[in-house]
Amino acid sequence: MFTRFLLTAACCALTLSSASAAEPVPGKVTVVFDRPLPNVPGKSMRGVLVEYAPGASSPSHTHPKSAFIYATVLEGAVRSQVNDGPEKVYKAGENFVEEPGSYHAVSANASDTQPARLLAVFVLDSTEKELVTPAKK
Repeated sequence: MFTRFLLTAACCALTLSSASAAEPVPGKVTVVFDRPLPNVPGKSMRGVLVEYAPGASSPSHTHPKSAFIYATVLEGAVRSQVNDGPEKVYKAGENFVEEPGSYHAVSANASDTQPARLLAVFVLDSTEKELVTPAKK
């Protein structure tokens, strides 16, 4: 039940969009791992698979202030900008991190023709329910 709630919340928060006139097939967000860390009381590890359709992107967002995030690109290429850092393109096999409280300004498929997938691994307070909070405009 809790995993279903997380999946629903992540899907709602990571509504994928495109600047093109024809909307691409929507992306998919799936919680693939959720487990308390036995040696770190009060902390959990959650794995989220994010699949971007060609040209798709996520709105700017933040994650819980307790969340340290490691992301690795599994397929394709992903454009990412965290905080005031430069926007970078990460290809399959490359990775990046988000420190607790980071602002994820850009998260997008770098290709308009090929899909992209990434695995984001969160280490965060076990009590956290929402993994993503859309940025206020």
